[in-house]
Amino acid sequence: MNMENVDTEKWITLATEYGIRILAAIIIWIVGLWIIKRLLKGTKKVMSSSNYDESLQKFLLNLLGWILKILLILAILAKLGVETTSFAAILAAAGLAIGMALQGSLGNFAGGVLIMIFKPIKIGDLIEAQGEIGVVKQIEIFTTKLTGLSNKEIIIPNGALSNGNIINYTTEGTRRVDLIFGVGYDSDIKKTKEVLMQVVTTHPKVLQEPAPAVTVLELADSSINFAVRPWCETADYWNVYFDVTEQTKEALDAAGIEIPYPHHVEIRKQG
Repeated sequence: MNMENVDTEKWITLATEYGIRILAAIIIWIVGLWIIKRLLKGTKKVMSSSNYDESLQKFLLNLLGWILKILLILAILAKLGVETTSFAAILAAAGLAIGMALQGSLGNFAGGVLIMIFKPIKIGDLIEAQGEIGVVKQIEIFTTKLTGLSNKEIIIPNGALSNGNIINYTTEGTRRVDLIFGVGYDSDIKKTKEVLMQVVTTHPKVLQEPAPAVTVLELADSSINFAVRPWCETADYWNVYFDVTEQTKEALDAAGIEIPYPHHVEIRKQG
């Protein structure tokens, strides 16, 4: 018997056997991803019809997608002849090391779960957290994505988000706009208050309830400072902020009320 022929036949048999397994694994992967996509789409449809919270929907779909993909990978490994029980044992043995290495990720996952349970935020909320301000776009397993005020994407780890302070500007539905305007000491306080109140009460997006307030805040070094506090819907905050600022300057000028500014006095040496 020719040993070279035997070796060739052996390699052909092995190549055929493993080639078929690899091809089957590729097919399982493609079909599996298609099935997962269909399952997630169907699950999303069921959740939407059941009026699930949008934030919870995306979180659960994200989690379900990860679980199904892990199961798909295990099925592919089994098809390739990898002993999945041994594979699971290896994972279990490495679990401690992996857990130590991924402490941050596990903390972020736990943070995501806490956010889903206690619901301090939801998609569409304007929040301030971890030194960032933005609208919640997506709450994922490990991170939460915000759209910043300048349309930049902000990604915050869920662990830090759930353990830090969160200011939710949307929850109450309205916001108070805090503005300060200074006028000269020669200005009539009563008249100034009337002018400022006229500006905020005539703005179409300023709420009448709670009523806007205008008060003397402080007697500063070179000005009498007034606190102007109109209320508005959260979505109108920046429009009211900029409009009232501009209109106040125009109204004070029209009323002949001076807005003081720093004066630089040049001292010349004699001789």
